[in-house]
Amino acid sequence: MKSNSAIKPPVWFWIISVVALLWNLMGVVAYLGQAYMTDEALSALPEPQQALYTAQPAWVTGAFAIAVWAGLLGCIALLLRKGWAHPVFLISLIGILAQMGYVFFMSDTLAVMGNSASIMPIFVIVIGVALLVFARLANNRNWLV
Repeated sequence: MKSNSAIKPPVWFWIISVVALLWNLMGVVAYLGQAYMTDEALSALPEPQQALYTAQPAWVTGAFAIAVWAGLLGCIALLLRKGWAHPVFLISLIGILAQMGYVFFMSDTLAVMGNSASIMPIFVIVIGVALLVFARLANNRNWLV
């Protein structure tokens, strides 16, 4: 059972939380760049990549938004030492899995971009899982209230 007072977390908790915040800020920038891509920027891409962007369903963009904004909120919760970081990271991970499920199984992304395009999506999934586990650890050690 969780007590009402939090224990002071170690320095590495703060380091991981700040690095995670920076990571998620990069995700927000990537999302905004994709969601608000101008017609000019889209037309500058090779035709196969243009086709990927235009064929992408709205729910994938929504999953991307949920993944990055919930991830950012989860990081803020960690820095504020709030216990609700864990469920917010779970929501982020669900968004990540929905988005990457589309990338790996429902689109031609790997055919168009090559197998090396799978590296970043796999890394994003791993980080999403790691942040969920980290928030659970912080909760279990009473670093969050």
